[in-house]
Amino acid sequence: MFKTYMRLLGFARPIKKYAIPYFFYSLFYALFNSLTFMLIIPILNTMFDANYSFEYVEKLPPLELNQDYLATLFNFAYSHIFEQYDRQNVLMLLAVVAICISLMSNLFRYLGAWTMENMRTRTLQRMRNEMFSRVMDMNVGYFSDQRKGDIISKITSDVGVVQFCITNTLQVSFREPFLIIGYIVMMVAISWELAIFSVLFLPVVALLIGSIVKKLRHPARTNQQRMGEMVSTLDESLSGIKVIKSYNATEYIKQKYYAISADLARLTLSMARRQQLASPMSEFLGITAVGVILVFGGSLVAKGVLDPGGFIAFIAIFSQITRPVRTFIDQFANINQGIAAGERIFSIIDTKPEIQDKPGARELTGLKEKIEFRDVHFTYDGEREVIDGISFEIRRGQTVALVGPSGGGKSTLSELLPRFYDPSAGEILIDGISLRDYTQESVRAHMSVVAQDTVLFNDTIENNISMGKRGATHEEVVEAAKVANADCFIRECTDGYGTNIGDRGVKLSGGQRQRLSIARAVLKNPDILILDEATSALDTESEKLVQDALNNLLKGRTSVVIAHRLSTIHNADLIVVVDHGRIAEQGTHNELMERNGIYAKLIEMQSFD
Repeated sequence: MFKTYMRLLGFARPIKKYAIPYFFYSLFYALFNSLTFMLIIPILNTMFDANYSFEYVEKLPPLELNQDYLATLFNFAYSHIFEQYDRQNVLMLLAVVAICISLMSNLFRYLGAWTMENMRTRTLQRMRNEMFSRVMDMNVGYFSDQRKGDIISKITSDVGVVQFCITNTLQVSFREPFLIIGYIVMMVAISWELAIFSVLFLPVVALLIGSIVKKLRHPARTNQQRMGEMVSTLDESLSGIKVIKSYNATEYIKQKYYAISADLARLTLSMARRQQLASPMSEFLGITAVGVILVFGGSLVAKGVLDPGGFIAFIAIFSQITRPVRTFIDQFANINQGIAAGERIFSIIDTKPEIQDKPGARELTGLKEKIEFRDVHFTYDGEREVIDGISFEIRRGQTVALVGPSGGGKSTLSELLPRFYDPSAGEILIDGISLRDYTQESVRAHMSVVAQDTVLFNDTIENNISMGKRGATHEEVVEAAKVANADCFIRECTDGYGTNIGDRGVKLSGGQRQRLSIARAVLKNPDILILDEATSALDTESEKLVQDALNNLLKGRTSVVIAHRLSTIHNADLIVVVDHGRIAEQGTHNELMERNGIYAKLIEMQSFD
């Protein structure tokens, strides 16, 4: 727990930048705030004490920590401002002093709050950036094991809890302790007898409220997990709304969401019940203590040990001291919840990407000769083998098609090339050098992937295309769109290339989305192109337009094509038939048809269809 807390504090670096000014702001705020209550004594004495008499003070006496010194200090100031005593002048001076003290108290309170807010905002920014950066650096396999909503919850909800944990550290360290000390000092200055009772009372409040706070950590952790589940369900429901409605599963999804929401509400209420109990309990204990003070303090006033003004000021100060005590303990509750959220955050930050560049990895400058797959194996989760000893090569400028039954490993094989995964065994070589010896960024800079599941962003058409080449001119974007047979439909859109296409391109048809994806690849102008069933989900008309665009893209380019419709790969230089993770057969279209094997049977089935 302590280790997690110290790691969280690292997000507030450099903490001295905030802690040092906050220390002084809190110190002066506590000082002036405490003095405000001490002004009650001379005000009451001046207004209601018939025996009150002003004493002229020529020279300021040595500093002492008691009520008499404060009275002498006030008389010293009055003696050097006014020539003769007048009750109205005393009240006027007290009013001016009260206003000035209040101004200074609230000024330092504001400066402290601003420092805290500055620290909170910068800490939140740093945490979100760190987590998002780490998530984006994860290999593709990581997201197969994680719920997207849970990751979103950690970056948004959990980070918010943690940043309060970090910033509350300063309040726990400085502001509230200074206020408590300031109040205690003032109470001692008024009456040490009453002050002793008060100091004995505070640990009782702390222990009772602390016992409540201690029970919040486990519900807080569970609460954050449920929040992640709720965000995941919400994300899945919105993404799959058409499927849900088509299967009349709306009620099922509602009940699923309601169940998570109900559990989250139960946990929230459980935590709130404990948190809200702290304030009434401390207030009740405070009033009880005030009742005892009234009896004990009243006897001191009757004996002449304590004047009435001091007694009332003491009660006013004592009534305030439970607030910083309660706040002090509440901050520990927030820190407790923050640590629970921090543990979830570190589950992301501490997860290192499986695929990392080797120290001193070289830059790929382009494909010169060939790509080789040498006895490549790949296993998911160390258990399920997907690729089992595959070997073949792709010469520069060739088109190699991967075909075969579904689930045979074709897509996984294509994902090894841009290093979304690394082989479990064997090697992939580019110009005789292992793919692992190149940096990931340089490898992907020379590749483009056009997949069946087209990924577009909620942005303009032009910005979606120009993602293939940052800084591309409008003319370059238009030219790429023309090659991809997309320019005509783009110009028919409301704002042309400036049209926003909605979330995941929902405003466009499947064929239009696919052509934008191809235009993006055309603009990048990659050495190596990977097509993963790019036309399988399209209607006949859209397929023809997209296939024409793909043919334009494939010209003179090294390509790996995963084909569902085999009619599109007759002219491939090499066709590799993958079945159950192995190469069942390979050759040209004519060679494979002559063998009358798996490929020929697949062609026959599609011809029959």
